[in-house]
Amino acid sequence: MRKIWMLLIPLALIGVSCRAKEGSGQASAPQNRQFTLYTWEGMFPQEILDGFEKDTGYRINFVNFDYDETMLSRLETAGGGDYDLIIADDYIIETVISEGLAQKLDKGKLPNYKNINPIYFKPFYDPRDEYTVPYGAGVQTIVYDPSRVKINITGYGDLWNPALRGEVGTIANSRVINGMALKVLGKSYNTNNINDIRAAGEKLLALAPNIRLIKDDSLENDLLSGEIAIGVMYTSQVTVAKMENPDLEVVFPSEGIGYGIMGSFIPSKAPNSDAAHAFLNYIMDPARGAACFEYLGYYCTFSASEPLIAAEYKEFLTLPSGFNTNMEMIGNINAESEEEHERIWTAFRAATEN
Repeated sequence: MRKIWMLLIPLALIGVSCRAKEGSGQASAPQNRQFTLYTWEGMFPQEILDGFEKDTGYRINFVNFDYDETMLSRLETAGGGDYDLIIADDYIIETVISEGLAQKLDKGKLPNYKNINPIYFKPFYDPRDEYTVPYGAGVQTIVYDPSRVKINITGYGDLWNPALRGEVGTIANSRVINGMALKVLGKSYNTNNINDIRAAGEKLLALAPNIRLIKDDSLENDLLSGEIAIGVMYTSQVTVAKMENPDLEVVFPSEGIGYGIMGSFIPSKAPNSDAAHAFLNYIMDPARGAACFEYLGYYCTFSASEPLIAAEYKEFLTLPSGFNTNMEMIGNINAESEEEHERIWTAFRAATEN
């Protein structure tokens, strides 16, 4: 089984940014043959990077950032230059595009663009599909140990059941977990209605007695060890947990699924946009795309790659049939709503510690 890099990358989408140390790339090459890729560590199998260099003659200068905000700051300082291709979270890409720091794709150089799954077209940050290629998507699902959870779990609302007192773990993302309460109340993740957000906060406080853990890193290990019996986790964490213990049950919440996308874009003044287009087209090849997503551990965003994903991964890396009609992308909201979410999150965290 090829390695899956799924453990450290809480998806983007929802304001939980990344993941690795700022680093320098490989040795320099002639400018027209060097390709500077700026993203988090561990985003591609080494054989894909090596294959691209061998097949195209480009030398990859792989530079890593820690947080999306770090990337944005450096890109702003560079005036849209220095980097040829960047992969970052959806919410920050909206800012990049609005500041004129991304260039439109030349789709004539991307014959494999047709391999993208249409589900991921027209996201809020690129509504005309002019600037970005989606590279991995994640959803927030419930996963639980049926040997310990004896109630029927169909959605987020079941987490409030008193039978789960002290048994629940969640990721530490305010928009996702506050949004979970909004969905139970029949509201959008992205509402700017302050009264609805406050009502969700009150609802969330009632969940506090059931919460055992709130953490982003390696929450799947707490489920596998028995520290918690049920969790709300990122796609990558659910994948790891299920592959370690196939008896675990996964639930796509009936109230609706929030999701996010990591996107690739070419900076406005990229030194070598031809190399960036070549790399995007290279990874959108069906077989190479399948290898990338098996390694990455997030949902495959290339339709043509889905049939080639190995059977042991397919359950975790492709969306179940029909769920695309019950999904809502978690996007940016106004400043007042963000402040209310932070107030609610602080109160909820304090309640779980009492």
